[in-house]
Amino acid sequence: MYKKAIEGKKEEMEGTIEHFKEEMAKIRTGRANPGIIEDLLVDYYGTKTPLKQVANINVPEPRTLLIQPWSIDSLANIEAAIKLSDLNLSPNNDGKVIRINIPPLNEERRNELVKMLNKKAEESRIAIRNIREEIWQEIQDMEEKGDIAEDDKFRGKERLQEVVDEYNKKIDELREKKEQEIMTV
Repeated sequence: MYKKAIEGKKEEMEGTIEHFKEEMAKIRTGRANPGIIEDLLVDYYGTKTPLKQVANINVPEPRTLLIQPWSIDSLANIEAAIKLSDLNLSPNNDGKVIRINIPPLNEERRNELVKMLNKKAEESRIAIRNIREEIWQEIQDMEEKGDIAEDDKFRGKERLQEVVDEYNKKIDELREKKEQEIMTV
């Protein structure tokens, strides 16, 4: 019975891992990656719209992003959204497309990015812990109702901790890999 409670929440834990991967993709590593700008909100005919829905984003060179808006009228709004973001990027508008040159990272900026990465990893661990608390409460409720025995409650707690440890290990592995990517000159 407790196994169903744990299995039922594994999908949420997987969702947490996927969200962490998406957040990591937004952290730039000195290489051009469309993921760092594709979710920027652009004022598109009065509506805040993600950049990926109003333009094509390409990587013609390792340190260059090329943004081709579907409507030339939105070029100025895209440029403004990039300038207002906290990405510290300088868009170059030639009237048809926007080019963004990704500057190489200095040591200070690399350390800031690692701190940001660690913060996002901790947020993911907190989300996993919250899911664990929900499952543990569910298992305790089962025992109080008499659906499972006390021994099963403790077996459930052990199994639950194994699953949580497994997901925390995945988060740590992803974080370490991204940290190496950031710190590589």
